[in-house]
Amino acid sequence: MLLVHKSVPLRLLLSRRPLKPFFLPRPSRPRPLPLLPRAAMGSVAGDAARLAYPPARRDDSVVDDYHGVQVPDPYRWLEDPDSEETKDFVAKQAELAETVLAGCPDRENLRREVTRLFDHPRYAAPFRRGNKYFHFHNSGLQAQSVLYMQDELDGKAEVLLDPNTLSKDGTVALSTYSISEDGDYIAYGLSESGSDWVSIHVMNVTNQQPMPDKLSWVKFSSISWTHDGKGFFYSRYPAPREGGELDAGTETNINLNHQIYYHVLGTNQSEDILCWKDPEHPKYSFGASVTEDGKYIILTVYEGCDPVNKLYYCEISSLPQGIKGFRKRQEMLPFVKLIDNFDAQYQVVANDGDEFTFLTNKSAPRNKLVRVNIKNPELWTDVLPEHEKDVLESADAVNNNQLLVCYMSDVKHILQLRDLRTGNLIHQLPLEIGSVSEISCRREDKEVFIGFTSFLSPGIIYRCNLAPAIPEMKMFREISVPGFDRTSFQVKQVFVPSKDGARIPMFIMSKKDINLDGSHPTLLYGYGGFNISLTPSFSVGRLVLCKNMGFVVCVANIRGGGEYGEEWHKAGALAMKQNCFDDFAACAEFLISNGYTSSSRLCIEGGSNGGLLIAASINQRPDLFGCALAHVGVMDMLRFHKFTIGHAWTTDYGCSDKEEEFQWLIKYGCSDFLLFPTSLYTI
Repeated sequence: MLLVHKSVPLRLLLSRRPLKPFFLPRPSRPRPLPLLPRAAMGSVAGDAARLAYPPARRDDSVVDDYHGVQVPDPYRWLEDPDSEETKDFVAKQAELAETVLAGCPDRENLRREVTRLFDHPRYAAPFRRGNKYFHFHNSGLQAQSVLYMQDELDGKAEVLLDPNTLSKDGTVALSTYSISEDGDYIAYGLSESGSDWVSIHVMNVTNQQPMPDKLSWVKFSSISWTHDGKGFFYSRYPAPREGGELDAGTETNINLNHQIYYHVLGTNQSEDILCWKDPEHPKYSFGASVTEDGKYIILTVYEGCDPVNKLYYCEISSLPQGIKGFRKRQEMLPFVKLIDNFDAQYQVVANDGDEFTFLTNKSAPRNKLVRVNIKNPELWTDVLPEHEKDVLESADAVNNNQLLVCYMSDVKHILQLRDLRTGNLIHQLPLEIGSVSEISCRREDKEVFIGFTSFLSPGIIYRCNLAPAIPEMKMFREISVPGFDRTSFQVKQVFVPSKDGARIPMFIMSKKDINLDGSHPTLLYGYGGFNISLTPSFSVGRLVLCKNMGFVVCVANIRGGGEYGEEWHKAGALAMKQNCFDDFAACAEFLISNGYTSSSRLCIEGGSNGGLLIAASINQRPDLFGCALAHVGVMDMLRFHKFTIGHAWTTDYGCSDKEEEFQWLIKYGCSDFLLFPTSLYTI
C-alpha cells in the first residue's frame, strides 16, 4: 500500500530559488515526541508489548509472480482507502493510538509548552509586484500564514488573502500562488484535506474581490502570468472520471497525461488553451514559466524525480495572433526543442534577448553556470565552472548585471555576489553557519531580501543593498521565540565513517556541557533520497525535546540526498540504496559508542522516503533502536509505482517490473510495516 506524500512546502513556493519537481516525496520536519517524557522513557515500549492491536485480515490467496519469484501480498485489500473494511481498520488504529496517548501523564504539559513556544510572530521575505509590496506573516498560532500587502515597506500592511478563513475546520490550505506583473491580480491554488489536487482561483488585488475563474484537476503545477496580465500558464491532468463525482484526494489512481494550459482571465476553464501535451509519453510531467523579461515561455519536461529535464522555448512575439490565437486552431504552441534529452538538469537563471544563462549539472555533478544563444545552440560556454567541493545550489540575477550565488559547503550555505557576464567573485556576503531559506529578488532590484535560519536561529530576514561597492547587509526582521535562550544550547557537526568508509555529516543539538554517559534520550532524523538536502533549520519540536525533556537531537545527512551534489545522490539510489540504511546505522552506532545515548533510548524518525528509511532500519537492525517514527512512508517497494505519482519515483528506487531492479527492491521492501499506521513502532 502506498501512502501519499505531503505537498511542496509553501516556503519553497514563496522563494525564487530553483525548485525541484513538485511531485518529489517530501521530508517531514522533526516533531515533538509527546509519548516519551524523560521520567517515563522506555515505558511506552513496555506498554506496547501488551497492546491489543486491531486484527488485520490476511488474504493468503493474493500472490504475485515477479520474474519467477512468488511474493504473497495478504494485505492487498488495504490499497483501497475508500472501502469500509479499510476505513474501519484505520479508525481502530487511531482509537488505539489515542488510548496510548491519553495515558501519557505529561501530555498536557507538553502541549502547553509547545503551544507557548509556537506562539511567536513569523515573517517571510517581502517582494514587489507593480507598485505594492507583499509578504506572508503569521501572528503565532495561526494554522496558515496570511498574505499582506502594503504601499511601502514601512507603511501599513493590510490583509490580501487569509487562508485560515477559507474553511471552518481548517482543511483548506493555500498550496501555490502567483501575482501578476502589474500587481492587479493574484491567482492562487487551494487544496483540501491535504490532497495534492488543487483548484486555482483568482482575486482582484485592488478591490480584493474574487473573480469567477475556477480551474480544477490541477496537480503538481506552478502558476506563471504573461506580462500583459491577461492570463497565466498552469499544469493539470485530465479529470479522472468524466461526468462523475470523485473525492479528489483519497483516490489512488495513477496520474498520467500531464498537460500545460493557458487560462485567459475572466473565461471558463473549458475555453483554456492547450499549449502542450505528449500522449506518447503519458508519464512525463511539465512546467511552464515566462522569462523575467516577458519574451519567452520556457517549457520544462520531467521524466521522473532525477535532477534532469528537457527544455523547450517559445518566443511570444513570434505568435502572429498571440497565445489566444491558438484557441480555435487545435494545435499546440510552436515550442523549439533546445534540450531534447534527459542527460542533465537545466534551469534558467537570466536572459539578455536570445542569450540565456543556465544552471546545469551537465558534466558537473555539483552544478555550474553556462551560457548559450538559443538561436545558435551549438556553442555553450562556462560562466561559473563547477566548484571542486561545494554544491552550487542557486543563482539569481540581481542589480542588472550581477549574480547572487548560493553554495552549499559541508551542508552549510555560503552567499556570494558575482559578475553576471564573467562569473567573477565581487563580494562574499557575511552569513552565520546555517541555511538560506529564501531569496526575494528580481534582476532589476538593487535591494534584495534574504531569509536565514539555523538550529539555534528561528529566522532572520536580511535587507541587502547592492548599490555600493561593498554591499550593505542589515537585519530587516528577526524572529524571536519567547523563553528561548540560544546560549543554553550547542550544535556540533561530526563526520561519521560509514560501512564502506564514506564520511557522513551529522548535526548534534543538545543542552550545553552534557555528560556523555550514554543516558540521554536521543532522536535521530534522516531522509536520504531524491537529491534533497537537510540543511540546518529551527524547530520548536526539537527545542522542546532538548529544553524540557533532556533529548539530544541529531540530523544525519546520509547519501541519497543532495548535500554533496549528484554523485552523493546517486550513491544512495537504485542499486546503491542500501548505502542509505548503512549510513543511518553508522550514525546511530556513533551516538551510542560516543556516549550520547544507548540503543534502548535511541528513537529514529523520518517521513515519506524517510519513512522507508526508518522501516528498513528497524527491519535490518532491530537491536539498534528503542523507538521508531515513520511518517507517510513509501513502504511497498514492489507496487508503489502503480499509484498516483509513484511512477515518477522509480528514478530513485527502480521498478519491480524489471527483473534486475526487482532484485534490489525485494531486499528491503517493507510493506508489512503498514500494520502500524499510527506512525509509532516500538521494539
